[in-house]
Amino acid sequence: MPKKILIVDDEPKIVEICRDYLQASGFQVVAAGDGLQGLAAARREKPDMVILDLMLPAMDGLDVCRTLRRESDVPVIMLTARVEETDKLVGIELGADDYITKPFSPRELVARVRMVLRRITPEISSEVLRAGEVTLNRARYEVELPEKTIPLTATEFEILATLLSQPGRIFSRAQLLTNVRGVAFETYERSIDSHIRNLRRKLQTEEGQPRYIVTVHGVGYKFEP
Repeated sequence: MPKKILIVDDEPKIVEICRDYLQASGFQVVAAGDGLQGLAAARREKPDMVILDLMLPAMDGLDVCRTLRRESDVPVIMLTARVEETDKLVGIELGADDYITKPFSPRELVARVRMVLRRITPEISSEVLRAGEVTLNRARYEVELPEKTIPLTATEFEILATLLSQPGRIFSRAQLLTNVRGVAFETYERSIDSHIRNLRRKLQTEEGQPRYIVTVHGVGYKFEP
């Protein structure tokens, strides 16, 4: 069954181009023209991915992303015409898995969609990683602590899987990006910090104390059980 992609954008031409390229690549596509319609479509259609414009009428993309993250772990690629890095990092902190700046190549969009979807379709279905109290199960796409299951986005899951693969080893931002995206992009390195903050928040104790992910200043991050 083809993967279903929801496009939320108020520019009909962009929706048309994205729809044509995605459908030609074997995806099923649904679309919405503003934030409220997009949120309703996400709830109704249960898409495998949402391509979400940042600047939307009725409800902007950041608010849509924030609501989606409260309700599901559906992968989100944000489209933004803004060039300020802070706008992109806010989207990442809210749980977006990737972002593309307009204008963009439709082929690049298709490649990004496939790349993110590959992250949530593990090739090794039986792989289970354990360190300390954390268990990561690729077959079920779950991360568990003794007292709860931790909901993660696709990007957060792969970053944690990389760190868990070699507890105690220090991974640079570039190495984490290479494992998550398949190639390191210098412009995305600061986004790793946002994903790490989200991971720490989700893995913290009930008292709010951080645990497991350690910053090695000037180098990168490591997992300490």
